[in-house]
Amino acid sequence: MHHNFLSMTTIDKATGDKISFILFIIPQFARAYKMKIQDAYFYLKKYGGWDFLTKHWWGLHTDNVIWTVHDIYTICRNNGGLR
Repeated sequence: MHHNFLSMTTIDKATGDKISFILFIIPQFARAYKMKIQDAYFYLKKYGGWDFLTKHWWGLHTDNVIWTVHDIYTICRNNGGLR
C-alpha cells in the first residue's frame, strides 16, 4: 500500500508559520538584489543569511519586508557576501 508522506505528517503551527515566512522572504530578497531565487538561496546559505533567517524568523516576520531583507543582506555582507 502506497502512502503519501505529506498526508501522514503534521507540523505544528509555529513550524508552518516559519516555513511560510521563509518561502515568502527568499523571493523578496532575490527580487531586491536582482537574483534568481535559487541563487538567492545559495547566497544566503554561503554567507550566513540562512542561519540568521531561520534563527530569528519570529522577530523578522514582524518587521517591514524592506527592513527584513536589508537586515539579512547586512548579515551576508558582514560575512563576506557582496552584491
